[in-house]
Amino acid sequence: MKSRKLSRTRRRATILTAAAASVVAGVALLPNWSAGAAVVDDPTVDAKTKATFQKLADAFFTDRTDALVAGAQSTRDKPLTSGFSGHVKLSSGLSRTEDSARDTLEGRKDKLASLGEEYSKANTAVTLNATRVEGRRATVAVTETTTLTYAQARGNEPRTTGFQAGHELTFKADRHGNWQLTNVKDTDSGLAVNTLSKPAVKAPTTADDGNTTPDAPRAATTRNPVKVPKTGTAYDYKAMAAYAEKYWNVYNKDYPDFNGHGAGGDCTNFVSQSLKAGGWKHVPGYVYDYTKWFGTADIQSDSFVGVNEWSWFAQNSKRTTPLANVYQLEVGDVLQMDFDRDGSKDHTMIVTAKSNGVPYVTYHSNNTFRRSVASLVASYPTAYYYAYRT
Repeated sequence: MKSRKLSRTRRRATILTAAAASVVAGVALLPNWSAGAAVVDDPTVDAKTKATFQKLADAFFTDRTDALVAGAQSTRDKPLTSGFSGHVKLSSGLSRTEDSARDTLEGRKDKLASLGEEYSKANTAVTLNATRVEGRRATVAVTETTTLTYAQARGNEPRTTGFQAGHELTFKADRHGNWQLTNVKDTDSGLAVNTLSKPAVKAPTTADDGNTTPDAPRAATTRNPVKVPKTGTAYDYKAMAAYAEKYWNVYNKDYPDFNGHGAGGDCTNFVSQSLKAGGWKHVPGYVYDYTKWFGTADIQSDSFVGVNEWSWFAQNSKRTTPLANVYQLEVGDVLQMDFDRDGSKDHTMIVTAKSNGVPYVTYHSNNTFRRSVASLVASYPTAYYYAYRT
């Protein structure tokens, strides 16, 4: 509603009345939380405070990871974050949220155990990358690096799995200048085993025309399917796996890094590099032509870096054949996921190990080393899966 004009006399009377009211009210015109209490100026964040931010973040993500671990590490009386008080601590609201999050992760641990997968210990370290302070708000970017040890690993089974994940933490200062962690946001795609946020979904690409490229059939996720051993010798599958495991968390400078550049990130670019290391040859041509495939430091085809475009090329070129079940995957094979089941695939991974019928995938976005397919299925039971024999 538009304001109405007042006469000069009425305006003056109104102003005097409001001024008198403010004198009587005293603190009524001040922020509510400052009444009757000393308030510090906008606090600064010195090196000591930054170090405490990092320590709290480390405790926060260690608590999450510990919820997945069987045995003594997960049986603390209180979470590590409860040991922070005073100048830097967890807010009461986020503390309640994390209680629920840890309960959810413990449920994931039980589901993994039912699939024959357990972790005996974990190690989490957090690196503080940047801190931005605006008034009474601090935004902190961190990288979490976690290693989980598989329990009772035997023979050639992988001993560990690991991942890196980026996060953005929000701290707010109270009236005394003490900082409280109020929010944690994942800045990667959200495929870490201790992540609860939904993964980013790639925007649908141009639909398959149905003529030159068949739709990839979905793969089942039931355990112990009929084995489909590899028989081809055209490619070096060990070289594919070795490349992926070498660069899972250290990016090859001979290629661009698409991590953080929209949904999907660097996952397909990374898998294409691995396939190239094992013998896949370039098919040069127009970058938008998904029947072509090539990637260098300077130029990449859509099929080299795009999730769906890679699938179209892989099928059209006959370089892959579909597998009926994800547990039929072998070293050097490729697994894709469609999280929201809309027909547009969202993520690409490569198998770098297999033991006792379980494939282990390595991928970017977030950077992950030897994660079991069992843990993916347990974490994303409603997703669609696509398995490719290379």
